[in-house]
Amino acid sequence: MKHARAEPANVPRETSLRLEAFTDILLRWNKRINLISRADEERVAHRHLNDALQLTRLMPPGVERAIDLGSGGGFPGLVLAIATGVHFELVEADRRKATFLREAVRITGATATVHCARVEESSIPPAHLVTARAFAPLCKMIELAYRLLAPGAVLLLPKGKSVDQELTVARAKWNMKIDKFPSNTDPGATILRLSEVTRG
Repeated sequence: MKHARAEPANVPRETSLRLEAFTDILLRWNKRINLISRADEERVAHRHLNDALQLTRLMPPGVERAIDLGSGGGFPGLVLAIATGVHFELVEADRRKATFLREAVRITGATATVHCARVEESSIPPAHLVTARAFAPLCKMIELAYRLLAPGAVLLLPKGKSVDQELTVARAKWNMKIDKFPSNTDPGATILRLSEVTRG
């Protein structure tokens, strides 16, 4: 299938070429396994690449290693690895999606390692940045991520219209510093930057 060649915003040409290679393999594999919706195939750059790339401005300065939970089609973790050079541990329980991720890492030369495991069964050392997109409701997300947070770590989580309700539930169980940022790609979405996370 042909797809729009709209380039992701504000990235160097070399990064853009690597993201284009990633998009090509994503669309090829999407014919066999469900990585993104078919409706999104014509707008991959805006709906998925730029959506992930906007997290770069919120990443902690100097971070060298990060963990992405439920990596699926590579969003946001693999895209961030390609764009920033930060080493991402990509955690994905679905074997077919993990195989896709390994092939995408190979083709793009991304600084990433793929772990085919459930998050709660993974044995990854904690990191100073944990990301996830459309993986679990916020309270469950924090529960899964908590043991993977190094001291001073940040959680970066794109969330949809239910963000305020999810925060209300999460605050009953967790103490945390909450920063909210509007999404540049979806007027109904919010990016949460959580830090100083402790059990309530």
